Amino acid sequence: MNIPAIADMPVIERPREKMLRYGPGKLTETELLSIIIGTGTRNMGVMALAGSIINHFGKAGLPVAGCADLSIYNGTGPARACRIAAIFELGRRFLQAKKNSIYLKPEDIWVQMRDIRDAKKEHFVTFYLDTRNQEIKREIISIGTLNLSLVHPREVFEPAVKNLAAGIIVAHNHPSGCPDPSEEDISTTRRLVQAGKLLGINLIDHIIVCRDTFSSMKEKGFI
Repeated sequence: MNIPAIADMPVIERPREKMLRYGPGKLTETELLSIIIGTGTRNMGVMALAGSIINHFGKAGLPVAGCADLSIYNGTGPARACRIAAIFELGRRFLQAKKNSIYLKPEDIWVQMRDIRDAKKEHFVTFYLDTRNQEIKREIISIGTLNLSLVHPREVFEPAVKNLAAGIIVAHNHPSGCPDPSEEDISTTRRLVQAGKLLGINLIDHIIVCRDTFSSMKEKGFI
């Protein structure tokens, strides 16, 4: 479907004017992203560019795409990439500032990983918790390949020390849709357990999430 240029749209249907009149809730994802991007390219209007970016990264992948991936996409460039990444990061920080999530079972983590469960690459996430298992901070530690997420204990525990976390829960998605842990998953879990013992920060669980299911390394006896 061809997306008209903003200049060819009725004034009231243009994203900015529409947002001013009706509020952001009435705009499509493409319209919202077009406002963030600001301008198109020589060969593509801003609405068409916004739609192209969403189709390329997907609704699950775009919020967690890094500047490097965004900037090399045709028509995006470093400036637009930084704006897109910044707005999603800002949203995450404001949402996570609400210190009200308490994680007591694996399903709680599966629910909180809704933005990453459908991602095409493995995302390794750490939840930093206080003594009540209440979230202090959530952080994406690494983004891997289609079937491999590379992570070092140092990257996981450095923020834990800075944020005075009493414990952590780590989680990552399996794009394959199978929640069974790989040998690398088991090895990573055991390294994190040992590192946590040295630092006095408990690794509570390692959750593998997929779109419709999940598995707990603790329940499987690896922690």
